[in-house]
Amino acid sequence: MKSNILVVDDENVARQSLTDILKLEGYNVASASNGQAAIEYLRTHPIDLMIVDLRMPGMDGLEVVQVVNQTSPDTEVILLTAHGSTDSAIQALRLRIHDYLTKPAAPAQVIASVKKGLTRRNTKLQAKSGVGEVADVDETIKEFKLKDGTVVDLSRRQIRFGKKLEHLTPAEGRLLRILMENEGKVFSHRELVLLVQGYDTSQREAPEILRPLVSRLRHKLEQFPSLSERVASVRGTGYVYEGGK
Repeated sequence: MKSNILVVDDENVARQSLTDILKLEGYNVASASNGQAAIEYLRTHPIDLMIVDLRMPGMDGLEVVQVVNQTSPDTEVILLTAHGSTDSAIQALRLRIHDYLTKPAAPAQVIASVKKGLTRRNTKLQAKSGVGEVADVDETIKEFKLKDGTVVDLSRRQIRFGKKLEHLTPAEGRLLRILMENEGKVFSHRELVLLVQGYDTSQREAPEILRPLVSRLRHKLEQFPSLSERVASVRGTGYVYEGGK
């Protein structure tokens, strides 16, 4: 059976381009020019995956995702934005999106993300019906076990080493997850504000917003030798997680 995809973008060219690309891949594709139209369509049609533009007049992409999570939690979501430069799936967003792509995204990148999202959805549905391994379903539940025995439990937002236990706040946990899951990748300040806090800001304001959060996280990581100094600053750009897993 063909998968059903909904493309949501207020830009006619971008919306039509994505629709054509996915139709050529054999998917059933519908489109909506704004968030409200997308929600109305979702309420009357089964949708396996949505591609949603972040910046739209009226109901923006984040608001759309919030409603999707409430009304159709099995629908996977790919968020499109003209801001930022990340090219990998980020599962740490508070709003549970599958992936985050920068506009204009290359056709191959879009197709790969869609295929991965649909596979993730099918795995989750199989687990609900008792087929497959439940442990592999929720990709947001993850532990990093470091060489010295330190365990970073991102689902519980805990770091353990021997008898030592440190708890992270939700924002600290999201930040650490994004960096550790993308080891060696430099994220700009602006990207991290969007991914961790869920809103866009200027490149000038973003470092000021992030600085206190990064400082608190580093203070907690300093207690664990294998994590100390792993969250590194890239001058004038942002932050990167440097190995140690």
